[in-house]
Amino acid sequence: MKLVLHVPDRIEYPLEIEQSPDLIRPGETAILTFRVLNPETNKPAEHFEIVHEKLMHLFVVSENLEFFGHLHPVPQPDGSFRLPVQFPYGGMYRLLADFYPSGSVPQLAVATLFVPGNCPPAHLSPSLAPSKAENLTASLRMDPEQPLAALQTKLFFTLNPVEGLEPYLGAWGHMLAASADLVDMLHLHPFLVTPGSGVQFNIVFPRPGLYRIWTQFQRRGVVNTVVFTVPVKSL
Repeated sequence: MKLVLHVPDRIEYPLEIEQSPDLIRPGETAILTFRVLNPETNKPAEHFEIVHEKLMHLFVVSENLEFFGHLHPVPQPDGSFRLPVQFPYGGMYRLLADFYPSGSVPQLAVATLFVPGNCPPAHLSPSLAPSKAENLTASLRMDPEQPLAALQTKLFFTLNPVEGLEPYLGAWGHMLAASADLVDMLHLHPFLVTPGSGVQFNIVFPRPGLYRIWTQFQRRGVVNTVVFTVPVKSL
């Protein structure tokens, strides 16, 4: 029998989000329900592949880029996903869901959610100094030193101390890069890890402007989130 290689078409699976209560209040627990729709049947998909130890990863960022969450909605028997979450203040929140419907290809879906109330103003400026987290400090070096939009930038993280570094959710690190206007959100994993030295990510910033970058590393059972704000210029 002749074997035929079949690569699934890249078809977008829409993401539906329901919230309870209808009016979410800052600081109070809300329940978000996520349903991934099969574009061919317009019915909820029920089966998903595990990616980095989870069926769905969800990133949540506030409009001032001060609040960041890397969360994991819990799968339900009907194929939906459920997540209790608290939003610290009002305003707009951008959500990036990462999931892999069985029989399709990995998906990234972006959504926007509004919480009544005020959001503290953004104070975004370049920030490249070492970032200290729970039990490590990360220093960032970039190649080129001045990132340019639409061209690859290599991000080299030096971790101190590096002893005790462990994989987190099946990877040596997880990164979310978000543009200042929250139009662009990029979820990345390391390109190269040098034992006892550092972790390298490769990224292409789509547009000039400021990007806030959250990167997570696990050391001795503790998840550390380090934060940098990178200026990107045009060609």
